[in-house]
Amino acid sequence: AAPSPKMIENKVFMSFTFYSTILILKMYVVAIITGQVRLRKKAFANPEDALRNGGLQYYREDPDVERNNLISLFRAHRNDMENIFPFLFLGAIYSLLDPSPTVARIHFFIFCVGRIVHTIAYLLQLKAPIRSVAYSVAQLPCFSMALQILLATTPYW
Repeated sequence: AAPSPKMIENKVFMSFTFYSTILILKMYVVAIITGQVRLRKKAFANPEDALRNGGLQYYREDPDVERNNLISLFRAHRNDMENIFPFLFLGAIYSLLDPSPTVARIHFFIFCVGRIVHTIAYLLQLKAPIRSVAYSVAQLPCFSMALQILLATTPYW
């Protein structure tokens, strides 16, 4: 279904929606990869999953899964939740402030790319400081949006 004409008028919100959807899809991909690693290694965190996939002997920790793949996936996913959810709030409110569409798009793009690089750095265990730089770069547009929201709403406190 096509967006309503009124919705299309807000180019900033449409840009925000585009980048937010990419980030949500990225989170789904990380979650799917996590499940696939557990299935491939037959190392399940819950007894009911082990029973459904071969028996209780698979309700176990696998060193490869826990140390490398799965821990990195869990950390990447948790870090996404800690950062993408606030971005969704900030970006939605920021979109209502009628910012410059170009400046807004730059904010959303930088955050999105930073989060993707952060996840890749986690999963591929890239050398420091790639992951922390990606994290920090992605925080800049969030702080900028938060500051702009506070400045716009200060008269109403």
